[in-house]
Amino acid sequence: MKIIKIFTVLLAISFSWVAVAQDKPSMYASQTEVIEAVVEAINYETRVVTVRKTDGTAVTFTPSPDVTNLEEVSVGDILHAELTQSVRITVAEAEGVEPGAGGMSGIARSEKGEMPAMAAVDATVIVATVVEINMENNTYKLKGPAGNVNEYVAMNPENLKLAAVGDIVIIETTESVVAVVEKVAPVE
Repeated sequence: MKIIKIFTVLLAISFSWVAVAQDKPSMYASQTEVIEAVVEAINYETRVVTVRKTDGTAVTFTPSPDVTNLEEVSVGDILHAELTQSVRITVAEAEGVEPGAGGMSGIARSEKGEMPAMAAVDATVIVATVVEINMENNTYKLKGPAGNVNEYVAMNPENLKLAAVGDIVIIETTESVVAVVEKVAPVE
């Protein structure tokens, strides 16, 4: 097992070195929103919940049927949530790699009788092939997984100089959410 871990680290380092040595364009962006809100009202029959966020905004919603522990929630309890979205785009040399797409989703929830809590992630990877670069028009064309070819305008024209027809463009998107309801002890 230790050998596999060492091999994985070395492989990751070598891919990082190749990416740097090739000097191909890449970018990463991420945004996270943290929400904290106090439960102000809850109707267990209709499942309608009203919470007040820290900025004073009241939000009313109906939790999905996946929230199975709603009866554990009381007025005054605190909802903590963190939502994260990220995208990574990488251009790389890759002979013989065809366009493709794949995804993965996962979810974990609290057990019956516990306070509601969940964590979910949804990740997608799309691989497209650069089929044309037009320096004069500042555009490039990508062939996607379905065989479709779309034209795009480069945000940074210098990146077109670093890419080549036949390169692949890897687009990774991830969305995750973690939500926990914290029981607030009643004031005596």
